[in-house]
Amino acid sequence: MKKSLPLPKGFSAAGISAGIKKKKKDMALIVSDVSAETAAVFTTNQIKASPVKWDLKVVEHDGARAIVMNSGNANACNGEQGMADAEAMAALAAGKLGIPPLDVFVCSTGTIGKPLPMDKIAGGIELLFDAVSPDGGMDAAEAMMTTDLVSKTVTVEIDLDGKPVRITGLAKGSGMIEPNMATMLAFILTDAAIEKHTLQCALRVAADMSFNRITVDGDRSTNDTVICLANGQAGNELITQSSKHWKLFFQTLEKVMFDLAMMIVKDGEGATRVITVKVTGAASGGEAEEAARAVANSMLNKTAWAGKRPNWGRIMDAIGYSYAQVQENKVDIDYDDVPAVRKGMAAGTPEEELVAAVSKEAFTININLNLGGGSSVVYTCNFTEDYVRINVE
Repeated sequence: MKKSLPLPKGFSAAGISAGIKKKKKDMALIVSDVSAETAAVFTTNQIKASPVKWDLKVVEHDGARAIVMNSGNANACNGEQGMADAEAMAALAAGKLGIPPLDVFVCSTGTIGKPLPMDKIAGGIELLFDAVSPDGGMDAAEAMMTTDLVSKTVTVEIDLDGKPVRITGLAKGSGMIEPNMATMLAFILTDAAIEKHTLQCALRVAADMSFNRITVDGDRSTNDTVICLANGQAGNELITQSSKHWKLFFQTLEKVMFDLAMMIVKDGEGATRVITVKVTGAASGGEAEEAARAVANSMLNKTAWAGKRPNWGRIMDAIGYSYAQVQENKVDIDYDDVPAVRKGMAAGTPEEELVAAVSKEAFTININLNLGGGSSVVYTCNFTEDYVRINVE
C-alpha cells in the first residue's frame, strides 16, 4: 500500500512523468487554495540557476499560490534562454490558476548546462493540473527525486487554542550536499496564520539549525532552495514573534526541517553510515564550526569511516588545517564515549574497541579543543565506491 502524506488544509499537490527523465516522475506541483505568506532561503553559490533568480523576486512579492518544479534538468548556466524558460514555467502554471506569474515559485534540479525541454515542461504542467489533489503529496515528493533512493517527507500537527495546525515538509537531496544551502530542494507547507516577517525569520533560523548543519560531499549547488508557504487556513490567531504560540510553532518547524535534513544525510550518495561531529572547547562558535566542517568534509576521514577504521590521526590533521585555533597538547577526541585521543596523543584504548565504535551505522565524534566555550555540530556520512559510480554517469 502506497504511503500517504497528509497536507495542511487548503493545499493540493501532484507529481507526474513528463518525459524529462526516462521512466520516473519528474514534475511536481503544489497549490494553495488561497494566497499564502511566503518565506525562502537559497543557495549562497555565486552561480545561481535561473529558477533561483526568479524565486528571489517571488519571495519579495506579496503572497504566492503555487510551486511548480521539475527534476532531471537544473536549468542552470543557460543564459537568457534559461531565465526565459523559468519565467515561462511560472506563466504556464499561473495561467491555469488565473493569477500573476509572480504568484508562482519555480524550482528545477538535475544536470547543469542543458536547456529545459519546454515542450515537455508545458505538457507536464497540463498533466499536473489534471492530477492535482489533496492526496497528491507523495507523488510530488517522488517527482522531486534525482539520485535520491527514497523520498523525504514529514508531517507534524500541533494544537493552537483548539485549532489544529499542520506543518508538512517535502525534500530532495542526496549528493552535492553542503549548505549554505546544498543541491537540495525543500518545500514546507503550513495552514498556520503567521506574519510574513516572522515566517521568514523562523525559516532562516530553522534552516541554520537543520539544512545548514549537514554535509555529504562538501559541494554546494546552483539550485538550492527552501520555500515555505503559510496559507492561514487553520484559522488560528495570527502568529508573531511576540505571540504566545510563537515558540511552539518555531520548535515544530525546526523539527520538521531537522528531520528532513537527517533523511538527506542518511540517503547521501553511497552512504552507509551517519556521523555526527561535535566540537566543544573552541575559542568561539565560529571556530568550532570551522573545525567540525573540516573533519566532516575530509575525504580521508570519510573513506576511513567507510572502512571501519578509527584513524583519529586524520581527525587531528583536519582540525589542524582548519581556521580554528588548535593547541595539539590540549585536544581530546572520543568516538561516542570511547576515548581515542587525550592531550593530543593516543588515549591507550584497545584498537578493537575503537573499531567497534566506528563500525556502527551511526556514531558521534566528540572533539574537545579545551580552549574556550565555543561549540558546534555538523552531520555527515561516509564515502564509498558507490558515490563514485553514481557521479560518473
